Amino acid sequence: MAHNNNYILPPAPNVPYLAPAQYPPAGTAVDPQPNGEPIPTLFKPLQIRGVEFQNRIFLSPLCQYSSEDGKPTPWQLAHHNWWYPYTRTWSDLRIWNDEQTEAWREIVQFAHAQNQKIGIQLAHAGPKASIVTPWLHGGISAPLTDGGWPDDVWAPSVIPYNDLFPIPKELTHDGIKRVVTAFVDSAKRCLKAGFDVIEIHAAHGFLLSSFLAPISNHRTDKYGGSFENRIRLLIEVVDAIRAAIPPTMPLFVRVSATDWLEESHLDEHWGEEDTVRLADVLAAHGVDLLDVSSGGIHPAQKFKLGTLIQHKPMQVPFSAAVRRTHGEKILVAAVGTINTGTLAQSVLDEGAADVVFVGRQFQKNPGTVWAFAEELGMTIKQSHQIEWGFVGRGSVGRPAKSQ
Repeated sequence: MAHNNNYILPPAPNVPYLAPAQYPPAGTAVDPQPNGEPIPTLFKPLQIRGVEFQNRIFLSPLCQYSSEDGKPTPWQLAHHNWWYPYTRTWSDLRIWNDEQTEAWREIVQFAHAQNQKIGIQLAHAGPKASIVTPWLHGGISAPLTDGGWPDDVWAPSVIPYNDLFPIPKELTHDGIKRVVTAFVDSAKRCLKAGFDVIEIHAAHGFLLSSFLAPISNHRTDKYGGSFENRIRLLIEVVDAIRAAIPPTMPLFVRVSATDWLEESHLDEHWGEEDTVRLADVLAAHGVDLLDVSSGGIHPAQKFKLGTLIQHKPMQVPFSAAVRRTHGEKILVAAVGTINTGTLAQSVLDEGAADVVFVGRQFQKNPGTVWAFAEELGMTIKQSHQIEWGFVGRGSVGRPAKSQ
C-alpha cells in the first residue's frame, strides 16, 4: 500500500533530536505583503559574505553573569541569543577550552535547528576583569576568596578604571602576543562550535578599548602615543582572526564611538572623528561591520542613557557619521534604546546605519521582531509551532480564512 508523505513532519537537518524544519526562518517578511505594501528596509534580507540574514534586526550581546566555569548553563539555553559576551566577571561565559566549546555547541545547534544565525562576541576584559556580579554590587573587585583574580588583571597601563576596581598590570610585548594568540584560539573554537559570525569587542573600556583610548593608554612604546600605535593591538587581533576563519564568515567589531570625556579630559579624549578614522582602517583589514556603541572607558563620562541627539537615541549620530563617510566600505550598526519599529526603520531610512542592534528591548519582550513588524504594518513568518495558532490550522504561510 502506497503511503502519502505530504503530512510527515519534515525535520531540521543535522539535529540529533526532533526539531521541525523552519523554512523560511522566523522573522522573514512575507513577500508579497498581504496588504500590497512594499517591504521596508528593516525587513529586507542582508547578505554579509557567505551569510544571509532575513532582516536587519540583530540581537545585541546581553551579559547574564550566570555561567559555571565559563560554560553555558540551562539559563543560556533558555535565554538563547544571537550574540554572546564572555569574560568580564567570574561568572561570565568563556570559550577558551574544549569543554566550554562543547557546551556552546548545544546552543548553536538549537539556533541552527530554528534556521537562525548565531554569532559570538569575543572580548578580553582588561582593566575591568575580576569584578563582582553587578546586581550584587555597583562595581567592586572580586577577591580571591570569591573566585576573583585581582592580582592577575592586565591593561595597557597601570591605570585602574576607578578606586574600587583592581589595579592592573601593564601588558608586556610577550603578554600582547599571548592576547592575540588567545583571540585566535577562541575564534578557532567558535568555528568548531558552529558559530556563523564573530564580533570582536573593542568598546566599553575592555582591553582592546583601553588600548584605543588615550585616557587609559599612557604607553610610550609602539602600542601607545599616536593614533596608529593605539589601534595597533586591535588591528593585530583583527588580522589574526580574519586569517584564521573562512573568507565566507562575517567579522564584526564593536567600538565606543566616544568616551564622553569632551568636558573633563579634552586632551585625552577619543571621539567621533577617531572612530570614523578607525572605520576606514578596519574596512581595509577585512572587517565587515562596525557596531557603534559608546562610553565605558572612564567613570568621569558624561552621558545619560536615553538622551536624544537630533531626535534620535544618543549613539545614532555616531553610526551616521561613520556610514556617511565610509558607508561604501563597511556596514554600520546603530545601537542603544532602539525600542520601536518606527524608530528602527527611521534610523535606516535616514542612512544612519545598515542594521540596528537591539538589546534591552528583547529582555523586555522576546517577541520584539514581531512587535516591530506589527508596528510597521508588516506580516512576517513565525516559527511553525507558534504561527499556526494565529493563521489557522493547515494554513501556515497563508492568511487565516475569514470566519
